[in-house]
Amino acid sequence: MQRGDRPLVTVCTGRPQPFAESICRLIGNMFVPCVCEMGAWLYHPGTNVYTLDPRITPGNLEAVASLSSYCRQTFGPLGVTQQPGKTASVTLFHPNTGFLRETVFPAVRDHVAAARMPFRVSMTWLYINCDLEHISKGTGLDRMLGELKIPKSRLAGIGDTTSDQCIAERVAFFACPANAQPAIKEHAHLIAKAPEAQGVVDILSQLVGDGV
Repeated sequence: MQRGDRPLVTVCTGRPQPFAESICRLIGNMFVPCVCEMGAWLYHPGTNVYTLDPRITPGNLEAVASLSSYCRQTFGPLGVTQQPGKTASVTLFHPNTGFLRETVFPAVRDHVAAARMPFRVSMTWLYINCDLEHISKGTGLDRMLGELKIPKSRLAGIGDTTSDQCIAERVAFFACPANAQPAIKEHAHLIAKAPEAQGVVDILSQLVGDGV
């Protein structure tokens, strides 16, 4: 930041706001908003202001509470827990990912469909995400970029799951760590040799070196 020749890095995540805030503090981002909870929240680390997407209605939040209650009563006795800190979505976890994927995921998906609840149900590496249909990382990014007024030609992004395709669509350069899902790698200009955090560091190093 002192030299003015390095990119600003922020977060676009499905995790709740406290996670995004901690990452912003860790990487020294006090300047650029971040997207939290799969687009539900926009958080400004410099001013400590967080705004819920205004398109999320009281009825939507009631549906979140209803789904959370159903999952707690139905799957809680089976050892399934809900990720803390979420306001406008429900995320389920079990240490046995196979059980989560093969048993819990279809049950939750079928319940949401039968009850006509306004959720998009998806399986990530370790979690089941139940997000409001009209809210996504993409809508969160649109809110963030609408504030920043930065052209696509000056944006780069990193992602590892199919939910990150919306990032790829909004940036000029998109990269993945080595452990990314095959479907999202198809959208990458660069795939790091290393997985996870080390892969992200490698990508950022190349971005700086290439002057993107």
